[in-house]
Amino acid sequence: MHRLAQLAQQPSRRIIGLMSGTSLDGLDVALCRLHGHGTATRLELEHFATVPYNEEFRRRVRQVFAREQVSLEYLTLLNPWIGQQHARMVLACLHEWQVAPAEVDLLASHGQTVYHAPAHQHQHPDFPGLNATLQLGDPDHLAVGTGIITVGDFRQKHLAAGGEGAPLATYGDFLLLSSPDEERLLLNLGGIANFTYLPRTNSESTQTASAAFSTDTGPANTLLDAVVRAHFPQLAFDEDGRLAAAGTVHPDLLAELLNHPFFAAALPKTTGPELFGPAYLEAAQARTGTQALPVENLLATLVELSATGVARAVRLALAEQPALAVYASGGGAHTPMLLAALQRHLPACNFASTAALGVPPDAKEAILFALLANEAVAGRPFSIGAGRQRVPAIRMGKISLPD
Repeated sequence: MHRLAQLAQQPSRRIIGLMSGTSLDGLDVALCRLHGHGTATRLELEHFATVPYNEEFRRRVRQVFAREQVSLEYLTLLNPWIGQQHARMVLACLHEWQVAPAEVDLLASHGQTVYHAPAHQHQHPDFPGLNATLQLGDPDHLAVGTGIITVGDFRQKHLAAGGEGAPLATYGDFLLLSSPDEERLLLNLGGIANFTYLPRTNSESTQTASAAFSTDTGPANTLLDAVVRAHFPQLAFDEDGRLAAAGTVHPDLLAELLNHPFFAAALPKTTGPELFGPAYLEAAQARTGTQALPVENLLATLVELSATGVARAVRLALAEQPALAVYASGGGAHTPMLLAALQRHLPACNFASTAALGVPPDAKEAILFALLANEAVAGRPFSIGAGRQRVPAIRMGKISLPD
């Protein structure tokens, strides 16, 4: 505890942020220097890498990923195993960067989400109204394996305080990327699409914080990646959306996909591959007789689904034709067809990458978890949003010591 007290008093902290998304492409590792805390936070990204997962890692995670029924033994064993694997990846990055583990103050680990169960989605009669989510990758194994104090299990505090455990980007986006000059929408196009709305900042940061909020909007890459893997086993994803760009949208299938109640539900809301998985797509294809649709047309339709889901949520939250700056991150930020579709749906918005704000789009989520760890150790709790959109105090995460 003495070490934690020391860290809280330091003018800056060196923190590694880790992120492993639903695409299972690899572990994002961001080594950051954070100065101060709260709205005075300044962050420097020193190093960033994505350590690719091998097929064995993906196979093991997919044994439990987004499945209602799994082997409890396998799930129990997978939790420490992922922690061990992530620890080895962190040490490999530090070795490559010529940084000793003793030179790092904190490790911030999101873990690997294997199941997300907001109440609106599971509707289990034994647990009415209960939101839950599960991430694997035990933080104690990370702490012992690296020798670095580890902050993990970030989502449970959000759940306990009445949230759905996601999206957590609101906090980091607000602290790091708010601006007095423009309204901003921070759009993350990962497996699931979500955005954070940031009003212009003013002298009353609490007022600005009460107007900020985040929500999921529907699938981004999760269905696209699943279709690509099913038809092209040698590929992990549709690089730059080239296959989708060769196809055309099927309007009947698109309409059926958009007919799901999620898209009309009130904001904020969360979801995951548990809902937007292959079964959802196969059922829509069966109802529209599009089982034989060429794969390029299927991918083009799924790109349009992602763009439409984002645009509907933005219009529902802000205005029919909002005029604001949109900064994209995540894998979908590299898909020109998706960005063009978003611009078509939201013509008054100006689209750019988060790189324009000094945040590499692939590193953004790992950076945000480093920021959350900084707040857990040195910050003061405060809330963001109001009413249904209010999310609880920012001090999240459980701390694991290496000894």
